[in-house]
Amino acid sequence: MSQQGPRSLGVAERPLLMVALLVGLFVCQSVSAQTRFMYLRGQSIHPAYEGWWPNDDGSFTLWFGYMNSNWEEEFDIPFGPDNYFAYTEPGALNDIELDAVNLSQVDQGQPTHFYPRRNPFLFTIQVPADFGEQELVWTLTTHGRKNRVYASLRADYRMDPQVMSTEVGGSYGSLDDRLRTNLPPDLKVEEPSRRRVSVGEAVRLVAFAKDPDNFPARSDRSRLPRSLDQLYSARGVGSVVVSGAPGLRLTWFVYRGPASQVSFEPEQQKAWMDSRAWANSPWSPPYILPDVPPDNQWVADVTFREPGDYVLRAVASDGSHFSYENVVVEVTR
Repeated sequence: MSQQGPRSLGVAERPLLMVALLVGLFVCQSVSAQTRFMYLRGQSIHPAYEGWWPNDDGSFTLWFGYMNSNWEEEFDIPFGPDNYFAYTEPGALNDIELDAVNLSQVDQGQPTHFYPRRNPFLFTIQVPADFGEQELVWTLTTHGRKNRVYASLRADYRMDPQVMSTEVGGSYGSLDDRLRTNLPPDLKVEEPSRRRVSVGEAVRLVAFAKDPDNFPARSDRSRLPRSLDQLYSARGVGSVVVSGAPGLRLTWFVYRGPASQVSFEPEQQKAWMDSRAWANSPWSPPYILPDVPPDNQWVADVTFREPGDYVLRAVASDGSHFSYENVVVEVTR
């Protein structure tokens, strides 16, 4: 049985082969360009300026959050060159290599403990009516990488409660126009707001929260998405935003201090946007929100395994708007 060597391509066949190779190359490049990686650790944190809105007294409220690119790694970043705010003239810190650490400006109420992934609308800073064209710059350095965000009163940063809801996928990504006047939950944490306890000693936290306008309406607690389109809303501002469940909820979390040394009973729902299924998060399908407790009173016990200064934060949300209160705890041996 005779064998034949490789056959040479005819002139008419060569263009077809070239087209096939180009198509294959294009497909491979397209797939590569659309690849999204899921990092558990090793990535940096990006501070986020969410926007501003005016207050009745002429001042302005600036909203901040952050994006931790990791799904598991958490950070404790004390105030200083790795975690600071600075008031500057426009563009003064555009050069990322420059620093402007002013001890009187460093602490503007930002966290020192950073959870995974997106933590939006986490805190506010109020600036006076004459803030003008200044910038309020937040610098965060993690894993040797410095990231910076520049807050200003530029018109394109102006927001309202509907923008807030859209950015967090509130009410399953709804764009209901009534969200523009949505009221945040009423929140009150039982005194004292400063505590002093010993390691291992349980501290009882009592918070009261109500939704003054009962909007957006609470939905079925067991709602399951039937498709990726139902899980993710493409109607968000500038990006695809994971959907979240509507309805009143309250969560305690560690705002300052090592969260790994703190335990809550009962376990608290995550305050960060964990969109993985069954992740104990309002953004996690099947969107199971705990029932509102009797008299709208949330009770939790917290214990600490290491001495130090901690700030615990209660966040009340209707899924679209947020209210916060802090409790400061000094833990001794």
